[in-house]
Amino acid sequence: MDINTPPTPPQPASQTPVPPPTPSAGQKNLGMGILAYLGILVIIPLIVAKNDPFVKYHVKQGLVLLVLEVIGSFVFWIPILGWLLWLFTLVLVVIGILNVTKGKQQPLPVLGKYADHFHF
Repeated sequence: MDINTPPTPPQPASQTPVPPPTPSAGQKNLGMGILAYLGILVIIPLIVAKNDPFVKYHVKQGLVLLVLEVIGSFVFWIPILGWLLWLFTLVLVVIGILNVTKGKQQPLPVLGKYADHFHF
């Protein structure tokens, strides 16, 4: 063995690749839950993860926000009233996303109760 030759590291035994973990029933689909609060993007979790009860709950909450945004699109141009409605909508979006990241199924303030009217 030559002094100038670096030692070769030991070769690992043949390892089979470990598959990625599959989500268990207790894990939440956070990405789809967050998309539910981003306006028209609510369609994606509605189609992709409609069988997940956690996502379905947040899709219903997101649909309530989407209805508010559509109605608000006629009011947003009115100074002060439109701005306050836009700010209210933004606060509800942030609250909804925070609920998703915490794994909560908590209705949005003021409007969350209307999500029960969506049946799918």
